[in-house]
Amino acid sequence: MQINISTRHGHISDTTHEKITEKLEKLSRFFDRISSIELTIDLERRESPVVDLNVTAKQKEFVASSQAGELMISIDEAVNKMEQQLRKYKEKVQDRYRNSGHRLPGAVGDLRSEAP
Repeated sequence: MQINISTRHGHISDTTHEKITEKLEKLSRFFDRISSIELTIDLERRESPVVDLNVTAKQKEFVASSQAGELMISIDEAVNKMEQQLRKYKEKVQDRYRNSGHRLPGAVGDLRSEAP
């Protein structure tokens, strides 16, 4: 998984960069097929930084954005939004396979094998 953190109109410290990287690495717990994560921090207005988070996973792209009074709060909000999107997509994919009707004849719950 490739993680890219970029900033506009400013610079973040190395310790902040490491904390952000740790938070972004945790996204792989929600969906294991993440190929890349891009985080853009816009520090043009220091009192309310804008954070844009793009995640590419399994030929699908997810986007989350946040703006708050502090940088880490903005990042937490964007990561939480991304977690929700990844969970929802994972459930959707799993339900597609669960409800696809690919059951073996005679399996428990197979209505075709029961006599009327």
